[in-house]
Amino acid sequence: MDYQSLKAEVEQKTQQTLDVLQNEYAGLRTGRASVHLLDGVRVPVYGSDMPINQVATVATPDNQTLTVTVWDINNAGAVEKAIRDSGLGLNPMTAGGVIRLNMPPLTEERRRELTKVAGKYAEEAKISMRNIRQDAMGKIKRAVTDKEISEDDQRKFEDDLQKVFDRRSGEVDALAKQKEADIMSV
Repeated sequence: MDYQSLKAEVEQKTQQTLDVLQNEYAGLRTGRASVHLLDGVRVPVYGSDMPINQVATVATPDNQTLTVTVWDINNAGAVEKAIRDSGLGLNPMTAGGVIRLNMPPLTEERRRELTKVAGKYAEEAKISMRNIRQDAMGKIKRAVTDKEISEDDQRKFEDDLQKVFDRRSGEVDALAKQKEADIMSV
């Protein structure tokens, strides 16, 4: 068993988990306009559901406004309807091929709901990391069973991997705390 390749695989998988968490957090509305807010919106055009960034350009002229410039003006109605039906609580206003979205202030209740969603995302990331850890530790145990490594090496490898998981878990906690503070700030 090659421990260095196992460790590199663990580092890569845990980094991917963090990247997914950051992408999920980017889609959470915090009261400030973000171009990533509309990443999950799919628009039914040309016979299929396409991501909004494939039919329009999303920009933030200021902290409270998003503008969506639709490339084909014939799709403006479909884009507006997709945004309205997205569940983000936004009210699009169309003028030609440009859709303006003003960010309404979040209510205290909505902030608490978003905090719970952010916590759920963090917990999902931790579960994913636990599964990665369990898989890696299983590989080390199989290597001991197959007499590829000694029990001393097993303890050394497991301790080393545990440090990686502790560090990554701390990063998840830091991201979650930062996002919660971001959501709760008025």
